[in-house]
Amino acid sequence: MTDYATTDVLVVGSGIAGCAAALAAAREGADVLVATKAERPADASTDWAQGGIATTRDSPESLKRDVLAAGDGEADPDTVDVLVEDAADAVEDVLVDTLDVSFDGGDGEGFDYAQEAAHSEARILHVDAATGHHILRPFLRLLDDHENVRILEDAAALDLITDEGLVTGALLDRDPETGERAGTGAPVFAGSTVLATGGIGDLYRRSTNPAGSTGDGVAMAALAGADVEDVEYVQFHPTAYDDEDPFLVSEAVRGEGAVLRNADGERFMPEYHEDAELAPRDVVARAVAAERDATGEVRLDVSPLDFAGEFPGLAETCEDRGVDWEAGIPVAPCEHFLCGGVAVDTEGRASLDRLFAVGECARTGVHGANRLASTSLLEGLVWGLRAGETAASDGREAEPSEPPELRDRDPDLPSGFADEKFRRLRRVMDEYVGLHRSGSDLERAQGVLRRLKGEVDAYVRTRTSRDLYQLRNAAVVGLLVARAASENPESAGCHHRTDEAAVEEAPDAGH
Repeated sequence: MTDYATTDVLVVGSGIAGCAAALAAAREGADVLVATKAERPADASTDWAQGGIATTRDSPESLKRDVLAAGDGEADPDTVDVLVEDAADAVEDVLVDTLDVSFDGGDGEGFDYAQEAAHSEARILHVDAATGHHILRPFLRLLDDHENVRILEDAAALDLITDEGLVTGALLDRDPETGERAGTGAPVFAGSTVLATGGIGDLYRRSTNPAGSTGDGVAMAALAGADVEDVEYVQFHPTAYDDEDPFLVSEAVRGEGAVLRNADGERFMPEYHEDAELAPRDVVARAVAAERDATGEVRLDVSPLDFAGEFPGLAETCEDRGVDWEAGIPVAPCEHFLCGGVAVDTEGRASLDRLFAVGECARTGVHGANRLASTSLLEGLVWGLRAGETAASDGREAEPSEPPELRDRDPDLPSGFADEKFRRLRRVMDEYVGLHRSGSDLERAQGVLRRLKGEVDAYVRTRTSRDLYQLRNAAVVGLLVARAASENPESAGCHHRTDEAAVEEAPDAGH
């Protein structure tokens, strides 16, 4: 194995944000290395994205109002301006002209824009209910063929490499030169490093994220000293299939007319919000949870629409899983999206020099306390392009510095160590840092998570196992989320404090 590798721009992650950053940097003439844990597109969150990508159509101001309203007063209007001002050009340039994504209706008759919750108009570009699948796969093929880009699959970043406040690259668990597993770590030095590592779904028992969503980018950046903000805002999607192995039932289904009914057959959302099923996600999620607790079950009634005709992919998934969608799809809230993360500016720059973050691991300020439906792909695309271009121009030539101490051995972990610790982590996050939080619960969570992190750190000193580092990252992020939630006593969006001075009571639904 070589002692180290170098590149102009290192991108960690291969979803839409990472791909956009790699493309933009390569367009500037930079040599780009994309290191990703994914072994296939389905391992990235983007591939799981169903609903679509929000556009401005003819009214950027309308989209801005909806994003700010969904963010419950916590979104940054200036960064929302960046999102809506760049949206049309980014979608046209990359998704339409470059990737030729076959959005529904794009056959000369005009796009078939969908309506989704908390949007004031139909503005969602989509491909059936599998939009991310149809974006990510051609994006990866494009980068595979680009002369300035190398993609290293099945490669996890273990730690950032820093030198007096500069981020000079990352330590990987696979050697980019040989492709071999690097049991003691392989340093990659980069002019700029872009984190695009996705979400934190593995911290919860039920999530719509792919396996391996352990908050790596947020944890590595925080451990290196970068600012992290708004991580208490963990969004739970209201309509995931109610099972230990959930699948997402797109918000677009409710946008087309599906309604939520409790076990008594009652449609309940009009009692919770004037927009009923099209209320913001945090409102619908808490309502679904309340009705499940009161009556035992909530089902999504898709009888008002041609479900199989309009959403053939979802109908097929239901049939494959033995779900009789004609009788209604059992649903429950499920961890979905981290609205905060590594604090970045409008170019994706983090607080450490030559470090960037994009996509779900970044806190741009767009989402505030609650993300508006179908804005994640758009934010990842817009900030990915901005960060990639800036990383290519800002990053100096890669300069090798002192890497983290390399282990001369990597002994096996005790049998079942990581699995047992993850089970404990998820129990704590589900029970104390979920849809509802209280001060006492959050204190309990922090105590357990601190002890867990200490147990993991003792092994990190002598090992570079990917499972161990993912567990460390999950413990770090869990502690960050619990601490931020504890320090924020006021409910906003998806951060709901049950011990807030003025707790808003759920409506009396007659149960």
